[in-house]
Amino acid sequence: MEYKIVFHPKAESELEQLYDDIAGRVAGDRLEFHCWYPRPCLGLSTFPQRGTGRVEIMPGLRIVGYRRAASIAFAVEGERVLILGIFYAGRNITPELLEDRL
Repeated sequence: MEYKIVFHPKAESELEQLYDDIAGRVAGDRLEFHCWYPRPCLGLSTFPQRGTGRVEIMPGLRIVGYRRAASIAFAVEGERVLILGIFYAGRNITPELLEDRL
């Protein structure tokens, strides 16, 4: 079964901000960064129950790391994976940070 990937508007905004903040520091072309970063989110469509469940933060929340550079917070709802946030450099993910995203 293939799950549909849906980005929360705040997660899209965070991804754009990461692109702006990091792309200038990534070696090579900005296009390389643009192609590199969303890929782990899209990979959740085939196996979304990966990562670590963090129900103490929010019911249904899962977090998966990517290349030790980012954490992707998401929830599986039926046949879709909702990307709740993309956080860079070990940012502490709290209930307040994810408030109103489910």
